[in-house]
Amino acid sequence: MKLKRVVVTGIGTINPIGNNIAEYFDNLDKGLSGADLITRFDTTLFKTKFACELKDYDPAKYGIDKKEERKLDRFTQYAFIATGEAMADSSLDLEKVNPDKAGVILGTGIGGIDTLFQEVMGYFEGGCVPRFSPFLIPKMIPDIAPGMISMKYGFRGPNYTTVSACASSTHAMIDAFNTIRMGKADIIITGGSEAGITIPSIGGFNSSQALSTNNENYKTASRPFDKTRDGFVMGEGAAILIFEEYDHAVARGAKIYCEIGGGGMTADAYHITAPHPEGFGAMNVMKVALEDGDIQKEEVDYINVHGTATPLGDIAELKAIKSLFGEHAYKINISATKSMTGHLLGATGAVEALACIHAITSGTVPPTINFETEDPEIDYKLNLTLNKAQKREVNVAMNNTFGFGGHNSCIVFKKVK
Repeated sequence: MKLKRVVVTGIGTINPIGNNIAEYFDNLDKGLSGADLITRFDTTLFKTKFACELKDYDPAKYGIDKKEERKLDRFTQYAFIATGEAMADSSLDLEKVNPDKAGVILGTGIGGIDTLFQEVMGYFEGGCVPRFSPFLIPKMIPDIAPGMISMKYGFRGPNYTTVSACASSTHAMIDAFNTIRMGKADIIITGGSEAGITIPSIGGFNSSQALSTNNENYKTASRPFDKTRDGFVMGEGAAILIFEEYDHAVARGAKIYCEIGGGGMTADAYHITAPHPEGFGAMNVMKVALEDGDIQKEEVDYINVHGTATPLGDIAELKAIKSLFGEHAYKINISATKSMTGHLLGATGAVEALACIHAITSGTVPPTINFETEDPEIDYKLNLTLNKAQKREVNVAMNNTFGFGGHNSCIVFKKVK
């Protein structure tokens, strides 16, 4: 069977450095930090008191009224908002779309965790009386966002959520890519959403020693590749991409951002939270993604790395890049945009996919900000795009995302020829 080509025809986002695509891309280029003190709850007893929250978030601004807000966890609200922007951007005429060949595949890591927490706390505060909201289950379950989006747009094709920790939305995009190229759909709304700045999330990641506790320098605490890095900074938000079969997009005169080049999925099979110290799983997933798209290593111009600013993770990923690309590794721009957005857990792959697309369409590689001190274990001859965006032609960009459990995913984007 001849595989079909898949392109991106619409994009949308709401994240800590941009409430829409234009803001996000502008602030990526400027190297803006989205970190600030947490406003969502009292952090007095928490080791970490900061995160990358959305700025000036008001559901009503996006057409979500109070009645609807009570029925939707924040992660679903974010998905709705980003989808609305992406659908408008795609200029899809729903009356001309075959609904049976249009679907929604999204990723999330922890879904409606805040809804679950609030309901359970209410149970104990109410004297252990089981007066749970009838919306508890449909607000909490990770698959509810694509379900609600399919109802809004009438898409009756594939509809589900991938849950693979921080690799979730990249797995979702790869699934969407494979579904379309095998001819099972014409259009897939894909990407991811996460609302992880909650009491159990911050507390849990603090206990696992994954979060930065640099409360004195919270604005610059997300510092990949810096010797003083001490963990990731939590982020929240959503990013949505419209994947479309190439001929379908051309036939309707769609604006095309780029083409999906390939996708890879592997496992470390090593440790529950730590990466393999030599980056074997990371190296393999990039190799698989390139082979999937018949792309040569020398064609890669930019890699948006997972780069969470954890002591072990940053080193392992750079080792993987050097092992796979050899001398070409020194000709690639590498950047970790989590230094700006924070780590959006299951949505991070989709947010960073947009950064890859921006690099391709604008010729600007976003920076890794907050770098000050060299780490003797890191090779700075690699172009880590430190502190300032760089101009260059980007024809092929890769996006790496890895998750607890040893999940590795990589998706490749390329200019349409």
